[in-house]
This record gives sequence, C-alpha cells and structure tokens, in this order.
Amino acid sequence: MNKPVLPMSSLSLKLPLADGGLEDYRLAASRSFPAKLDRTLNRVAFSAVHVVADPRADVDPWLVAAVDWDKTIAFREHVWDLGLGVAEAMDTAQRGMGLDWTTSLELITRSVRAAKARNALVFSGAGTDHLAAEDARTIDDVIRAYEEQIAAIEKVGGRIILMASRALAKLGRNANDYARVYDRVLSQVREPVIIHWLGDMFDPQLAGYWGSADLDRAMDTAVAIINANAAKVDGVKVSLLDKQREIDMRRRLDKGVKMYTGDDFSYAELIAGDSQGFSHALLGIFDAIAPAASYALSRLAAGDEAGFHDVLGPTVPLSRHIFKAPTRFYKTGVVFMAHLNGHQDHFTMVGGQESARSTLHLAELFRLADKAGLLANPELATRRMKAVLATRGIDG
Repeated sequence: MNKPVLPMSSLSLKLPLADGGLEDYRLAASRSFPAKLDRTLNRVAFSAVHVVADPRADVDPWLVAAVDWDKTIAFREHVWDLGLGVAEAMDTAQRGMGLDWTTSLELITRSVRAAKARNALVFSGAGTDHLAAEDARTIDDVIRAYEEQIAAIEKVGGRIILMASRALAKLGRNANDYARVYDRVLSQVREPVIIHWLGDMFDPQLAGYWGSADLDRAMDTAVAIINANAAKVDGVKVSLLDKQREIDMRRRLDKGVKMYTGDDFSYAELIAGDSQGFSHALLGIFDAIAPAASYALSRLAAGDEAGFHDVLGPTVPLSRHIFKAPTRFYKTGVVFMAHLNGHQDHFTMVGGQESARSTLHLAELFRLADKAGLLANPELATRRMKAVLATRGIDG
C-alpha cells in the first residue's frame, strides 16, 4: 500500500517560464510506492528501458556510444523488482539514435544473462539496423538482415521483439512485400515474438510502413500477416498514439495474440480496457514511472480499478509532455527522470541527446512529475533540478 501522504512540502526552487521570467515553485505533497511487487499481475507489462551513458569515457558522444554497464543493468533490476518485464534494446534505449547493433547485442547479452539469474522477463529488439537503408537493394537483403539479428539474439538465449525496419520501409512497395518478409522471418523463430509497429512520429524513416501511407490499409495488411502467423506471434505492440486505432486492431487480432499498448498518451484507459477486451503494456513511459505503474497494476489485479486510475491517471499528463512532438526526442525526458530519481548521477546520454529538449521542457517535466507524486526523493530531485538549471544560467 501507499505510505501516508505527507504534509505540503516546504521544498521550493525557481523554475523558468515561457515569458522569460522565473516562478517560485513549491513542491506538492510527496507520494511513495513500494520498491518491490508482492502480488501477481493480471496484465503482462513491459517497460522499454533506457541505457545509462558513461560520462567519463574518452569518446566523441555523437559518434560512439559509451555505456555504463553496471548502472544500466542495475536499472533493469529495479524494473524487474517491480514485477515488470524489460523490453531490451528498443527505441527507448536509443536504438537508431545513438545505439548501434554491435552495442545493442552486447546490451542484450548482458540483460538476458541478468534476467536468467533471477528468472525475470526480457524480450529484445531484433531489427535490420546494421543494414543501412541506403545499402538495402532488395527484399532479400531485408530478410537476411532480420535473420542475422534474430539468430544472434536466440544464440544468447533471448526472446524476440521484431522491430520495424527502415530498410523495409524504403523497399516495401505493397502488402505482398511485407508478407514475404514477415512470413519468411516468422517461420524461423524458435519462440513466439512480439511484433512492433512503430509510427513515423517516433521514427520519420518508418513512414508508409506495411506498404501504405493510408493507416486503414496499413492495418489491414498488418492484421492479415499477424493472424496468418498467429502461432508464431505472442503479441503486437502498436505505437501510433491513436487510441481508437489500437482498440480497432485489438478486436481484429487472433484470440491467441496479445495487444501490447504502445500508446504513451492513453495507456491508462487502454490497459483498463472495456467490455470487449483490454491491452497489455509495452511502454517507454514505464521506464520513467515504473514504481507507480507497478503499484497501479497491482491495484487493477486486486479488482480495485478506481485505485488503478487514482495512481496511473495523474502520470498521463507527464507522459504526454515527455512524448510531445517531436516525439522521437522523448528519450531525453525519460533519462532526465532517471537522473532526478537517483538511478544515475548525471544527465548525460549516448549520442549527446541530453541537448534534445529545452530548459523550459525540462522545467515543465519537473512540475508534472512532482504533481503526479513521481519524485521518489523530492530533496534529491530538487537539488539535481537546481544543478541542471545552474548550467543553463538559472540560479534556483
């Protein structure tokens, strides 16, 4: 259960405003959540998780990813303690935006090893990103690239999330091209996979995926391919930030295929579901709100839907802010939350992506995280927020 709500906080700091001024912001009452899950959930819930950069490495961060492996795995252990699965080496880990395939495979290998040591849940992203889209000439090139990554992940004992392919988005002209790739690849996997439909708001190079810019036609193709291969598909993660499309697709899937919401705008109501079904979860925002998500899901499993919404509902404004356009820069907000909450002692990212959001964006993130009760240690978070602002010329 939650600890008692404390009296109104005496903590305050100066936060920048859009008009160029500063406000004296006083933190709200704190709220805390259990550090470990003590019950079984009735939803399968994955957190797509970030990587912790090594700020002391002598590298050019726009060119080379230097990872702090100990802190990176420690964060995954935090997520597993909360009863969530880990979706490894996905876009939240800056796959394709700072993390290449070679480093991704090392990350997957370490994560799978750590998961097996505690019988925890981890699925890992297999894509085609070692094949530059400009170097892909034929559909067979795409198939071979998928096969290579799947084989590498399965060799280290991993389960597969089949990521969308930039190369296929470039070469695939119609539904038949996509069916050819997915039918071939799915026929070879050892265990059922999660298929990831990532919208172009997350990655502009994926525009027109499934062979059409018309989302209705694209969904027809995706559903047909998934249902034709249902025995090889554990579920599908949809990241279109379109609640109704996810619901429509969920109702069309083979009964043995799960829908994993990837909607970081409407996840609370999609997970709760309706009289015709519900979505499981595979969400980047769960990285930033893992303790609250775990506790909310435990309330849902206990039949306390009001308690579920009481905890998870206030997190949605924060998520909408973190994932606001340009959505692909959401990783900056996720890592900033990890810094505020003490999971890493710096705000440095691979690829130099800590610079991808403005000071005003980070200030509003702080406000929304505080209002949702998501600052695990308000004193630490305030000190760190002040330190970041000081580097940007704001003395709080």
